[in-house]
Amino acid sequence: MDKELPITGYLDRISARPGEDIVAHVSVAAGTRYRVQLKRVICVDPHPDGPGRRYEDLAHVLDRTVEGRRQPIRLGSFARAAAPPRRADAPRSWTALIWTTLPLRDQTVLADEGGDARVALAIGAQGASVALTWPGGSARVATAVPLRARQWYRLWASADPASGHVRVGQVALDAGAPMTAEARATAMRLPQGGTILIAAEDAGSPRNHFTGKIQDPAILSGAVDASSQVLIEPEALPSPIALWDFSHDIGTTQIRDLGPHACHGTLVNLPTRAVVGANWSGREHCWRHAPRDYAAIHFHAGDLEDCGWQADFTFTIPDTLRSGSYALHLTCAAGEDWLPFYVRPRASGPHARIAFLAPTFTYQAYANFARGNADAAYTARVADWSAYPYNPDHYPIYGRSTYNVHKDGSGVSLSSRLRPILTMRPGFMTFNDPRGSGTRHYIADSHITGWLEDRGFAFDILTDEDLDNEGVAALAPYRAILTGSHPEYHTERMLDALLAYRRGGGRIAYLGGNGFYWRIARDPALPHVIEMRRAEGGIRAWAAEPGEYYNMLDGALGGMWRRNRRPPQALVGVGFSAQGLYEATYFRRTAASRDPAHAWIFAGIDEDIIGDYGLSAGGAAGFELDRADVALGTPENAVILARSENPPASMEVVFEDMLTPGRSGTGEPPDDLRRADMVYFKTPEGGEVFSAGAITFCGSLWRNGFEGPVSQLLTNIVRRFSGLDDETSSVG
Repeated sequence: MDKELPITGYLDRISARPGEDIVAHVSVAAGTRYRVQLKRVICVDPHPDGPGRRYEDLAHVLDRTVEGRRQPIRLGSFARAAAPPRRADAPRSWTALIWTTLPLRDQTVLADEGGDARVALAIGAQGASVALTWPGGSARVATAVPLRARQWYRLWASADPASGHVRVGQVALDAGAPMTAEARATAMRLPQGGTILIAAEDAGSPRNHFTGKIQDPAILSGAVDASSQVLIEPEALPSPIALWDFSHDIGTTQIRDLGPHACHGTLVNLPTRAVVGANWSGREHCWRHAPRDYAAIHFHAGDLEDCGWQADFTFTIPDTLRSGSYALHLTCAAGEDWLPFYVRPRASGPHARIAFLAPTFTYQAYANFARGNADAAYTARVADWSAYPYNPDHYPIYGRSTYNVHKDGSGVSLSSRLRPILTMRPGFMTFNDPRGSGTRHYIADSHITGWLEDRGFAFDILTDEDLDNEGVAALAPYRAILTGSHPEYHTERMLDALLAYRRGGGRIAYLGGNGFYWRIARDPALPHVIEMRRAEGGIRAWAAEPGEYYNMLDGALGGMWRRNRRPPQALVGVGFSAQGLYEATYFRRTAASRDPAHAWIFAGIDEDIIGDYGLSAGGAAGFELDRADVALGTPENAVILARSENPPASMEVVFEDMLTPGRSGTGEPPDDLRRADMVYFKTPEGGEVFSAGAITFCGSLWRNGFEGPVSQLLTNIVRRFSGLDDETSSVG
């Protein structure tokens, strides 16, 4: 049994305004009572020499005890449909096309259950098999010929209660003779009423989940030998009682039955659709243009869309809470956990001049990333620093990230926030960083919020989800927008909104690296889910299968925004150029930074070297670096204020910039692309953009306090962008 946290949970939403409700779903492994208290989150870096974990205690707003209970998680995707009417004593057949990825593991393809009887068409080490149970009897027969991985097969089984004959068969679509087996059983009874499951069995507690693709599952009247029906259109199958054609309703959680009883079904735990099926020819790559080419669904035993836990309590955001980062602190006798969320201002205001745009879709893409690096040294540092003690390496039950692969090697392309997200917890340490704290994402971005607090800047927070839901209207109240350290994942609507805001004279401070890189999809019917297809190119944890580059949720081409002709340089002046291990160096100012026109950016800074220190890998220019490139959209008037030097040996140029070994697409020597550019430009509409150029930049806001050239530089930028310098000048 997979390990569980002593106490954990998730919220129904990631941000809310005063007067709105947040619903908490909590599981306590021991089923005991627990306490919940409200905290305002200021900074959550666990490094003992950093700003520390700083909270504002708001127990006077929320401090209560709740009766706890253990709530289970059921991993594995499958389809469920009401069974069609059929007689227990009439002969029946079951069939499906399958593309198996784990052929030697016992897995159910199609289960017919009802009236205390069950039939399961399955695969395993003994090849295709069919198992029948009924009151007082059972039968099982297998072909005894193992299936080959990543091959399409037709499976079929039939049972005739009158004769007692039970048959099962398999045939590879590419070649080979049918393999069949049969047996006899007496007093056999077949299911009546009940439920049909596809890719699992046992409607009461689904198990034996199938991992692989299934196409055109069907139940037929009569004892049919389907060996001659290897690959045909589903409507040509003889005497269907039910026939589910997955080429319909792609992008939804519904499956359609073309049979006479219209036993349509529902998908559970969001398996992957818009995948190539047995009919795919390669002539068409977009499922919207040739749905029958994409008539398969890829099921996985590890899929998890929604834990489905019961609600434990509801918290209404009071008017007294200012916009910011918050968390519900859960404690019980056996342990503790945190449920982060954000509070936005009322839509009618008042609003701060500055908004921090929390890159929550990036947090979600990386949610529960099992890196395999939680070794003894990592664990020892976590204990020494009292950092967050739970690592996804040890808790697969809470689902994986889009940086992991399923057990069959296929990439995880869907991520839900309706589950505990261990990587989005105060004090979570990603790396055992010898020069810093090894934090990323939610934790690293608290360097920004902690810095804003320390410097006395009033600010609001909104999230990626808010931006995607509301478009440019979410940004309109603000004079300046600050991004997080790694705003990597965006929808089209988000990029449109940011561009419209900039074109409207807005000011954007892009404070990280590898931003605006991957295109993601969302569906209003599944607001808690994001989808991404790692298509065509880029630095990738896995590669999408040929023909599977188009998103299932919106039908658009996935992959990098650069491949969609929207490179990051066109929005913020810089884009991804190089990546290495979690190491960093520094920036050196350019001659352009000494120009009187840019003196305000470096006011109070005498140093030539910027950021040769920091909580993120020990420097401001590290891990993932962005560069300017006019050919990719960097404005002609953009000024490179500083450039990184001495890249670590692990730093490599991104794949999309290389044509052949040793030859870059820009014509520059590849080594010259292993750099970060710090950029500033004005827009024709009166807006301004500052881009830091590296993912570790904000880790260098701290140096024995929030002081030093990086902190001073960002202070100058934020004062200018927010209009505070204008006020000071007018008062003077």
